Order: sequence, then structure tokens, then C-alpha cells
Amino acid sequence: MEEKKLDLNSIIGFVLIFGILIYMFYINQPTPEELAAQKAEAALQQEADEAASNTPQLPLIAPAVADDLGVPAIDSLPKAPVVLDNELLHLEVSPMGGMVTLAQIKAFKTYDSIPVYLVKDQNAQFSIGLTAKNNSVIQTASLYFLPEISQDAEGNQHLKMTATLGEGASITYHYQVKPNDYLIDFRVETSGVDQVVNTSIPAELSWIQQGIRHSKSVVYENRYTRLTYRHQGDKISKLSDSSDDEEQAEQLHWASYRQHFFSSILAFEVPVENASMSSVNLVKEEDKSVAFTKTNTLKVPLNFQSGSLNTRMFWFYGPTDVAVLAQYKALDLESSIPFGWGIFGWLNRYVFTPMYTFLSDYFPHGIAIIVMTVLVRLAMSPVTYKSYVSQAKMKVIKPEITAINEQHKDNAMKRQQETMKLYSKAGVSPTSGCVPALLQLPIFYALFMFFPTSFVLRQKSFLWADDLSSYDTIAQLPFHIPFYGDHVSLFPILASIAIFFYMMMTTGQNMPTQPGMPNMKFIIYLSPVMMLFFFNSYASGLSLYYFVSNLITILIMLVIKHFILDEQKIHAQIEFNKQQPKKESGFQRKMRELMEQAETQKKLKK
Repeated sequence: MEEKKLDLNSIIGFVLIFGILIYMFYINQPTPEELAAQKAEAALQQEADEAASNTPQLPLIAPAVADDLGVPAIDSLPKAPVVLDNELLHLEVSPMGGMVTLAQIKAFKTYDSIPVYLVKDQNAQFSIGLTAKNNSVIQTASLYFLPEISQDAEGNQHLKMTATLGEGASITYHYQVKPNDYLIDFRVETSGVDQVVNTSIPAELSWIQQGIRHSKSVVYENRYTRLTYRHQGDKISKLSDSSDDEEQAEQLHWASYRQHFFSSILAFEVPVENASMSSVNLVKEEDKSVAFTKTNTLKVPLNFQSGSLNTRMFWFYGPTDVAVLAQYKALDLESSIPFGWGIFGWLNRYVFTPMYTFLSDYFPHGIAIIVMTVLVRLAMSPVTYKSYVSQAKMKVIKPEITAINEQHKDNAMKRQQETMKLYSKAGVSPTSGCVPALLQLPIFYALFMFFPTSFVLRQKSFLWADDLSSYDTIAQLPFHIPFYGDHVSLFPILASIAIFFYMMMTTGQNMPTQPGMPNMKFIIYLSPVMMLFFFNSYASGLSLYYFVSNLITILIMLVIKHFILDEQKIHAQIEFNKQQPKKESGFQRKMRELMEQAETQKKLKK
């Protein structure tokens, strides 16, 4: 066998090939401009990958069955979104699915100065499902819509997007955006679909959207993030704000995906017969990495009329602001604001909201809260007066009640009889001080709902508070305290101190202590501590109100005590009442007889 050797010609050949390769690499290396472009592209790809990793995973909508319908391939068609823009909104509508894929509210920023987006990075999905003749389902989310955009003489932008279904059938979305308007006119119509679609089966509208985080506390924001809907005339209902929930509704007018201070609303010109809604809570605990709050879903059947669809709807992307939503009275979108229920909502909607809006036009927002607090406390001063008079009377007869407790400490029934007899003779009611407090509860709860949800307070600063609609922070803790948080808020501390002194002036000194009754000193200390923990992550405007309110109440009580009421006169009046014959009512007589019978039976048993 001949041995193979590497000769000179082979060596020269390899050197030439190697030289040619080096030359080819050299002349084809990227220029500095191309290198910069590659780096920029890599950075964009990295951002896209990060965005994709944070993009919410929405339920997949089944693809359209296109092959069986003869729909042309759409891979080569342009997919760049169509921009609809006015002074308030920036919208992008994708030809793929014909849906809004980006909705930005121009005038507002998030807590960290990022533009406010309600739709972005595939957090929303809109589709209409059509049942084909072969019983497969065509989803418009996977159809290509050919866009046509125009503008009329009034500045209204019109976007017509049409998707073909084959055999001359089509579905068209009509968008109309008006200048300076958050409301978008939206109409769905079909043409010739009875050739390819089973029109005896209603089409199903599906709208899924996840709330994008906008506030520094995602737990606080999620507390006021809720699916609200109007149905059966003027009924307003809500899904749970803290857990997963689902509901069925009849005669649906609109569904609102409220994201605390911003809302995405789908309204129908003619109420739909029935709808199903669900909400999935995505927030478990306070975490800076949480990007979304809730997943809301709406499913609505759309009935065909004479073999076609022609449904008019309205999209609203904007602030949950009374001044804005009140403009759409025909749709009653203002009712989507969480004013509260019953009398509490009435007070918020027709008293406190107009009052504060008026005051904030003339005063800085923090001063407006103080002025409103003064007005509310002055309006409630007669109630405060009656409450203090009752407390003063109880204080006067407290020594006598203490004597009765000591005299009958081993006989609870007799002790109760003698105490009630003293109350009756003195003309004192132990519950009279509670009635004024109960009258103040509607105001307390109404304001409890007003401050965290009032849009006019959003990102308005006062003293050390950067945002009166959120908590103030004077110190950031390196750890998290359960039920308290990882920060220290000053306004709740001040409010707790004011509540402590208020309760010391009332409950601590004036409430008689009887065996079997709760220790009032414990309540004095417990209430401020509960206030401190509960309000640490609440709106600083609310804590400011309670702080000022309690200071004013203390001041009013001091004025009443030192300049209006005279305890000696009260004592003299009570002594005078004791001397007067007291007519016993039928109810009092019956209660006395029952207590005497019970006392007699107790003695017989012994």
C-alpha cells in the first residue's frame, strides 16, 4: 500500500484557501454603523423578551377556521397598527383581530412617572366568535382586518376594518374617535355571513383584560380595582374586590373594568339579553414585582337579526373621575364610581364630592380637606353638644352608680333594678350618648369611601405627603410588619394621638364602670392602635381628615365644657328631677314586673 505524503503543492493550496477565507471575512465585516444597529436591535429584542416574560397569560382564543372557507393567506399582509389619536387618548388598533392593542391616557402618569396605559403588551383580548356551517368556530381575534381610515370636517376620525370570511362574507368594525373625548363609538356589522355562518346560533363577544398596575402599593390599588356592571335598568352590581368571583346578568347595559383611578368600559347602545362575567384576583401580597391586579372577563351572546349582525357599542378608556364620567349621562357611566351603597353613596355623590370639588377650586387640595373638615364638624356640632350633655349627666350620677354597684355587688338583678330606677328618676338615659354617635356613622363611612376613590385627590401633595389619595411616607422600613407594612406614615400617627385624647375626654372619664361591662381603658388604648395599623397604608387625605376632625371635636367639647355647660346646674337639675313624681309607662311597668318576678323566683330556688 502506497503511503500518502503531504507534498509542496498541497501546502501551497491550503495556504491559498486560508488566505482567500481571511480576505472574504475582512471585506464582509460589518461597518461601525452596522454594529451600532445590531446592538440596538439586540437591546430591543432583550426588552421584547423581558416584556414577553411579564406579559399576562390570557386564555387563548381558538384560531379561525380559514382553510375551509377559502380565506386568502395573511402572512404577507402588513400588520402595523393603525393609530387613532386625539388630545386625550392615543390608541393603536391592530389589523390582526381588529382590536385595540394599545390605549394610553395622555394627561396622566403613574406613581413612577410612566405614562398610564390601560391596554399594552397583550394584556387585553377582544374577539367575536362565529359558528361556521361546519360547526367550527371562527374567532375574529385571528382574522386579518383591512383598515381604511378617514377624517370628517368636524375632526372625527373614522376607522373601518373589514375581514373577509370567504364566499363574499365579511365582518366590519367601525371606530369613531372624536376630538377631546374619552368615548369611542364602536359598531360591528356583517355582510353575507349567512352563506358561511350558522346565524341561528348567536355570536359570542369575548373581552378579556388584565389591570395594569399604576400605584406604588399594589394591594391598596387592588382593593379599589373591581368589575362593575349596570343591568336590568338602573341596577349596579359588582364582583368581589378581594377574591375570584363570577356572575350572570340580564339586560346588561355596560361592564366596567375599573383599575382604581382609571376605567375600561364597554357599553351597549341596546342592552344585551344576558352576559357572564368573571374576575380573577392576581394580587396575594404586597410585592413591587407584581405588574397586574385582576383578570376580568366578559362574554356576551350577540343575536343575528335577519341573518346579520349590526350592533353599536362604546369603548371608554379614561379616568374614573366624576367630572369626566358625568358627561355621558345617557349611558350613566358615573354610576361605575364606587361612591358607596345607600345613604353613604348618596352623601358622597351629592354632598362631599361637589363640596370638595368647589373648595379645591379655591384652596390647595390639603387646605381644602381641612376647610371641608371644619364645615362638617360645625354642621355636626349640635350632635356633639347633645352627646357631651349626656356624658356630663352620666358623670354627675357616677358616684351614685358606684355606690349601687358596691351595695348590690352580689346581686346582679337587684343592681340592675336600682341602676335603672336611678336613671329613670334622674331623667338620664345611658344610651342617649350613643344616638348622636350613630348619627355620625353615615358621614364617617361616606368619607371613608370618598378619600381613597376621589380622583381629584390623585397625586395632589400636601406638606410631606406626595399623594393625598395614597399613603404618606416619612420612613422606609428594611422589613415588613404584618398588617402594618414596610413604611411609616405620619398622618395616621397624628390621627391616632388625636383619637386617644378624644377618648380620654369621653369614654375614659365619663363612662361608668359596672361588673360584666368591658374595660373602657382597654378600648381607649386599643382604638388608636387599630387606627395606626389600619390606616398606615390608606389614603393620607383620609388620615388628615380624621386628625383634623378629632382636633376640632376636642376643641368643641372644651368650649362646651368651659363656656356653655355648667355641671353644677346639671347636678341641680338631676336632683330636681329626682324629686318630681315620675309617671311609669306601660313598658316600664311591664319590665319592672318581669324583673321582680325573676327576683322572686330566684329567692324561692335558694
